[in-house]
Amino acid sequence: MLRIGQGYDVHRLVEGRKLILGGVEIDYPLGLLGHSDADVLLHAISDALLGAAALGDIGKYFPDTDGKYCGADSLLLLKDVVNMLKDNGFKPVNIDATIIAQKPKMAPHIEKMRENIASVVGIDKEFINVKATTEEGLGFTGEELGIASTAICLIEK
Repeated sequence: MLRIGQGYDVHRLVEGRKLILGGVEIDYPLGLLGHSDADVLLHAISDALLGAAALGDIGKYFPDTDGKYCGADSLLLLKDVVNMLKDNGFKPVNIDATIIAQKPKMAPHIEKMRENIASVVGIDKEFINVKATTEEGLGFTGEELGIASTAICLIEK
């Protein structure tokens, strides 16, 4: 049985935080504000996987009201999500994700992001796609107020 899931996440850009996307720390003067490391890419992927398995969303399992997730590494949260899928008889088949950010440029970091995701999810990198786009200066991402990410995945039972 095959199932499809989709995910979305967004966080505000602020001073004094690291910018981490796909488990990669990117040299940039602003970072994403959030309870965990605020990795919007991994959060969108986690939500897509949970959604495909009809298991809810990451807020259900890693609430921002729980201190143990303060500053949490989203690669570890993604690993927990993959284990939840496994416990329910599912395994990821492929993931396609988009980072929406005016700056910084993502191209130099995408291969490492794909490697990180593939390693944690347990599928070959050839089944992980990460791409980036700007919004041509429009909206909150275009005005460099935040970064968003979308993801879609296929899982099988």
